[in-house]
Amino acid sequence: MKPSSSTSQGPNDVDSEEKEQGKEDIEVDEDALPSRAAAIHEEIRQDGEKELERDGMALLWSAIAAGLSMGASLMAKGIFQVHLDGVPGAFLLENLGYTFGFVIVIMARQQLFTENTVTAVLPFMHKPTVSNLGLLLRLWGIVLLGNLIGTAFAALAFTEMPIFDEATRQAFTDISMKVMEHTPGEMFANAVISGWIIATMVWMFPYAGAAKLFVIVMMTWLVALGDLAHIVVGSVEVLYLVFNGSIPWTEFLWPFAIPTLLGNLTGGTLIFALISHAQIRNDMGEAAQAKAKAERRKAEKKRQQQQEER
Repeated sequence: MKPSSSTSQGPNDVDSEEKEQGKEDIEVDEDALPSRAAAIHEEIRQDGEKELERDGMALLWSAIAAGLSMGASLMAKGIFQVHLDGVPGAFLLENLGYTFGFVIVIMARQQLFTENTVTAVLPFMHKPTVSNLGLLLRLWGIVLLGNLIGTAFAALAFTEMPIFDEATRQAFTDISMKVMEHTPGEMFANAVISGWIIATMVWMFPYAGAAKLFVIVMMTWLVALGDLAHIVVGSVEVLYLVFNGSIPWTEFLWPFAIPTLLGNLTGGTLIFALISHAQIRNDMGEAAQAKAKAERRKAEKKRQQQQEER
């Protein structure tokens, strides 16, 4: 790991080549980059730098809002399950409800932990300094804490407030108990795939344009159809069981939270972000070599012209 830059920066400033050169708010020039993937990488990296530099309290409140919003996934899925009982294709439609929370969180630009397993990681991979690592861990800690606080409030509201009828409450319990049927190993494996799918979704955003809503629905619907584990949505479900007395607090941490968190991090960061960054490094390396070769040819040609003039 490289030491952090010696240039004067604020405590939340990301170390980057642009800042070392005194440049700010750099626009991505796709024509100047070796591939479309490199342009996507640069756009996500710059978004990640902005997130890493945000005020801690702003991140926390946004993350709490995201946790509350994720309650919409359990709510929609439970309501669909009750009212679609016996309807052909009910499984597909019921799991469509899972997407609601993601649509709210992402379109409202709220802080979701699993989005930050790729967005906030790219600045660190681009320039792996101690300072950038500290900013990444700070962001992860604040956002995860906020998401869990928000999901706890959502689960508590669903349990204690007279909002839903008994059939819907039972649907919430049935959906949540299905999460707890998995072993810790299954939780981890499911979460790896879930983390990879969410990271892929984030990678698609820069060029999704008007289709962004469609991308969110399709990718998160796939997570639901595969019965994959997600640390934030799953927290609403499992905490609902904790608050209604179905399971003890300890079962939230194990077998659910710890394996799922590690799996989401593995799928989003260690697999997707690392592989995506590796291909860009190769692209940029080849582009740099080609540029250096062209400059050498230009310099050689200039020397030859000077010799001929003499």
